[in-house]
Amino acid sequence: QVQLLESGGGLVQAGGSLRLSCAASGRTFSSYAMGWFRQAPGKEREFVAAISWSGGSTAYADSVKGRFTISRDNAKNTVYLQMNSLKPEDTAVYYCAASSVVAGTPLRPNVYNYWGQGTQVTVSS
Repeated sequence: QVQLLESGGGLVQAGGSLRLSCAASGRTFSSYAMGWFRQAPGKEREFVAAISWSGGSTAYADSVKGRFTISRDNAKNTVYLQMNSLKPEDTAVYYCAASSVVAGTPLRPNVYNYWGQGTQVTVSS
């Protein structure tokens, strides 16, 4: 069992930066692929970024490529999402997720078996 707790969300102006953190419980964190998803009001949850268990592979949605960076520190059981050059369309609830089912950098939400509660990110224009 893995519990995930996101933090670092907030209100920022367009062009600004935020760093989200996701702290995981459990001794097997380093064996999970990790991902970030987001959901804006009235929209479906969408993939943002993913990182393999070792951190050696990453994947990004086209909409955030070049602006967001996912990383992990297995010694601290934490995954991060550095978000730069934020845009109003990045406004959403951001969720951290863990997958013990698929290796690599899974993109589909249905292969993630653990989810955090989410943290709100609001980007003002």
